[in-house]
Amino acid sequence: MKELVETIVLALVDEPSQVKVISSVRDEYDVLTVLVAEGDVGRVVGKEGRIVNALRTVVKAGAAKSQQRVSVEVLSISEYAG
Repeated sequence: MKELVETIVLALVDEPSQVKVISSVRDEYDVLTVLVAEGDVGRVVGKEGRIVNALRTVVKAGAAKSQQRVSVEVLSISEYAG
C-alpha cells in the first residue's frame, strides 16, 4: 500500500523530492502518513477533499483484499513532529 500511495502522490505534486510516506500502526489500523511540501498539500487534498478521499478509497479497496485496515493522513513536512 505504501508504494501505491507514494506513486499516486508523486504524480500530483510540484515538488516530488519532498514527498515521504511513513507507515505506522495505531490501534488496529495501519496508518500511512503522507508528507508533502507546504505548497503541495492543497494539490493532494483537492477541492473539498475529493482527491484525498479518492486516494483513501483506492487504498481501502486494495487493503480489503488482504483484510487490512488502512488510514491515510496528509501533512506538510513542517507540521510533522515525528
